[in-house]
Amino acid sequence: MRSATPKVLHRLAGRSMLGHAMTAARELDPAHLAVVVRHERDQVAAAARALEETAVVVDQDEIPGTGRAVQCALDALDARAHAAVAARLAETGDAGSDLGDGLQGSVVVLAGDIPLLDGAALGELLAAHHADGNAVTILTTELDDATGYGRIVREQGTGDVVAIVEHADATAEQRQIREINSSVYVFDAAVLRRGLGGLAADNAQGEVYLTDVVASARAEGGTVRALLSDDPMLVEGVNDRLALATLGAELNRRILADWMRAGVTVVDPATTWVDADVELAQDVTLLPGTQLHGATRVESGATIGPDTTLTDVEVGADATVARTHGSLSVIGDGATVGPFAYLRPNTRLGERGKIGAFVETKNSEIGAGSKVPHLSYVGDATIGEQSNIGAASVTVNYDGVHKHRTVIGSHARTGADNMFVAPVTVGDGAYTAAGSIITRDVPAGALGVSRSQQKNVDGWVERRRPGSAAAEAAARASSDGAVKDGLGAQAKRELAEHNALTGNVPGDVASPQSSESA
Repeated sequence: MRSATPKVLHRLAGRSMLGHAMTAARELDPAHLAVVVRHERDQVAAAARALEETAVVVDQDEIPGTGRAVQCALDALDARAHAAVAARLAETGDAGSDLGDGLQGSVVVLAGDIPLLDGAALGELLAAHHADGNAVTILTTELDDATGYGRIVREQGTGDVVAIVEHADATAEQRQIREINSSVYVFDAAVLRRGLGGLAADNAQGEVYLTDVVASARAEGGTVRALLSDDPMLVEGVNDRLALATLGAELNRRILADWMRAGVTVVDPATTWVDADVELAQDVTLLPGTQLHGATRVESGATIGPDTTLTDVEVGADATVARTHGSLSVIGDGATVGPFAYLRPNTRLGERGKIGAFVETKNSEIGAGSKVPHLSYVGDATIGEQSNIGAASVTVNYDGVHKHRTVIGSHARTGADNMFVAPVTVGDGAYTAAGSIITRDVPAGALGVSRSQQKNVDGWVERRRPGSAAAEAAARASSDGAVKDGLGAQAKRELAEHNALTGNVPGDVASPQSSESA
């Protein structure tokens, strides 16, 4: 892979290749799940335990080969089986009895770099093994170009498998065979144990091949059969990043096909990507450019996209999310988000709520029916129900050392261009005036205002920008009588409203002295 990341930890459809293999194995409900590690063992072992706490992580020693890998795993599982028998015998006072051979039953072996293999295919293989009473059952497929793969050599007449010959060891005639080994097997545990005991590295690669167990099983008189899959991609391995991308695209195509058959509308499958662990309800619509990652779940009737990326996000029924990037968030039923919104972790938007254009949220709860329509940042905040946050508002949550919380109650109306300097609370039903910096709590039902009195410098443009288009426009307006006494009609109305709010009783509103005193 030419990577610092071990091959089996490279990801597609939201899971590592190891994750895909372990997920398929878990669907068989196995008594034990063993993961053999060697290259970059610490990273792979940690990933395996994160996926399955009870997984048995087994170290392969310096002896190379798939046969040695399975031998190490079987030794570890035999030891666990012996320990369990010894414990039972000790309880019954019969500690001197034979501990037995170890693990019993069927042993399924699969490679960690076959990401499209699923539990259904493994289940069919295991069922065929049991139904036929085989010693070994191999999952195979046919390729037009089988270069590099082990060839399946069958017995004429019966079709039983005689041997698996690795490409490097195959004769010219054997290399013409199109049926290849997928590295997926079911063994009878006793057959596997005996076969592994006689393996040697006498081949072109100097490795201990698991495939040699096939010959030993036949030598014992056991039946070795193959289950031929008509889906080559199902068992195709990954050896480089080109193959990773190719199989990733194929896996995504299959995921989308399954969801469309289940009642999801995917407008443009070519630009839509959905991870394996995403859950979609019937009548969800995915518009072009949508990417759903991780444990994202979308309920019925919701529309996602276009150009939206959600990771570990829950989207409620009938919600709409457009041109949005979000992670670890919850969007309520009937809510709308976007366009161009950014939902950072722990955002919770209530039902019928709105997070609008160019809004960023983080660690905040926005109640049912409340709206943050545009151009705002809401971080470390709680907003009640049916409140409206004015445009260009910011919850100022960080003092350089600690984060603080803003609380805005229900049915509140905050003005445009507000700064809420946390910790601060705006009560239920309260208003805040546009352009205010709210540094103190606003009681329920009150109006919070924090801004200086506007001062107009009359004639400034004509004096300081003579000859400009603005000066000429101002001169024309003055000659038309639009500005005669220092304040225009709108300015007079705003000053009158301010005086009414503050209780001031000015004299002549055109008087600079009375304006400054007000």
